[in-house]
Amino acid sequence: MPDTTSPTDDLDADLQSAQRAVERAIEQIEGGDPGERDALVDELRQLREMADKLRHARVEIVVFGEISTGKSALINALVGEQAAAVNARGGWTKDVWRFDWGGAGYRLPGLEDSEVMLVDTPGLNEVDGAARAAMASEAAERADLILFVTDSDLNETEHNALADLAGCHKPILLVLNKTDLYTPDQLASLKKSLADPRVTRLVPEENHVYVSADPREVEYLVEQADGGERSEWRRPAPKVEPLRERILEVLDADGKALVALAASLFAADRSDRVAALRVQMRSKRADRTIWTFAVAKATAVAFNPIAVADVAGGVAVDAAMVATLANVYGLEMTTTNAKNLALAILKAAGWVVLAEAVTTYGVSLLKAVSFGSVTPLTALPQGAAAGYGSYLVGQAARFYFENGASWGDGGAKRVVADILDHTDKRSVIEKLKTEIRTKLGANRHASKKESL
Repeated sequence: MPDTTSPTDDLDADLQSAQRAVERAIEQIEGGDPGERDALVDELRQLREMADKLRHARVEIVVFGEISTGKSALINALVGEQAAAVNARGGWTKDVWRFDWGGAGYRLPGLEDSEVMLVDTPGLNEVDGAARAAMASEAAERADLILFVTDSDLNETEHNALADLAGCHKPILLVLNKTDLYTPDQLASLKKSLADPRVTRLVPEENHVYVSADPREVEYLVEQADGGERSEWRRPAPKVEPLRERILEVLDADGKALVALAASLFAADRSDRVAALRVQMRSKRADRTIWTFAVAKATAVAFNPIAVADVAGGVAVDAAMVATLANVYGLEMTTTNAKNLALAILKAAGWVVLAEAVTTYGVSLLKAVSFGSVTPLTALPQGAAAGYGSYLVGQAARFYFENGASWGDGGAKRVVADILDHTDKRSVIEKLKTEIRTKLGANRHASKKESL
């Protein structure tokens, strides 16, 4: 039977952990609702690509630099063929390109089918830099090793880019290319400049490498058979062996760990991004839900002419709101549990509950005494008070669900107090009154005397 195993079947513990982290991040997205999955298409694509990278035990070496520093020529010299496009105008690399560096002679220990890829990125100072910077950033996150190519002393753009890349916590080799263009004295001066602490704190000197990927043509005098001489221009062979050796030293020392670390960091970042976006999207839906139910409770309580029935209706609305919010956050909650949570929140609210009770039950009693005739007069204060209480229940319930159905160390009272501190009660009450007035005005069954 043919061997159907993949390189990662024999991964060590670190690589297996990284693979599981990526798979969990993928499941996190796939387990969301359709709206969330649509918003996370890019994240899902990136994670699947990372999973494929791990399955094939692929080492990615990403090349950065400004346009015309010779990034593509450097890749060609390492690969040994014209793999990457080179253009004298500069700015030729418009996308992220990956090239198989099979000639590197490196394999992850114990994984003979593993691969090494060289990844060319757009120039740091290309036109339309924002989009290309995003592509380069994604490549850096996937990278196991970074080559930063320059052909002179670092300018401000290069230094800032190098500092950003250093923040990715990946090993970086600073590659000074085109050394054939400098005299020995000029080259010594450049090396001294790159040894400045501003640079070495980002890339230590042992990771500074000097190469000439595409040497300029040199004039040779060729002695002819007749004793004469003729001039002949030849292009010397690329001088990139020091870089190749340093790359292999880094990979031999830490290759497997670098691949595992890059994948784990990538998965953690995408998981954080997914969680943040999910909370943001659900928070917007929760806000709409809370306000809808607060208005529904306000109008239900305000317009109900039957004593006590308005109060019972208000409690039912709160329970329905809590159950709906649980559904927004992907949780299941029975009607009984939803009612108990709503009552627990109102109990934790203390004086707010008391104020609503005085208003609601007091007005309810007045309705009973007057057989409902005072309903038009009581609609605004009673409805607004009931709606505010519902609004408070909704905000506290949202906190509860966003924190994994837990109040945390502070408890319900602390949470409710924080919500009260950050809620403009006057604004909410006035908005609820406006909603009630609108509902009254739109009620074709209401008499003119009942309009407020």
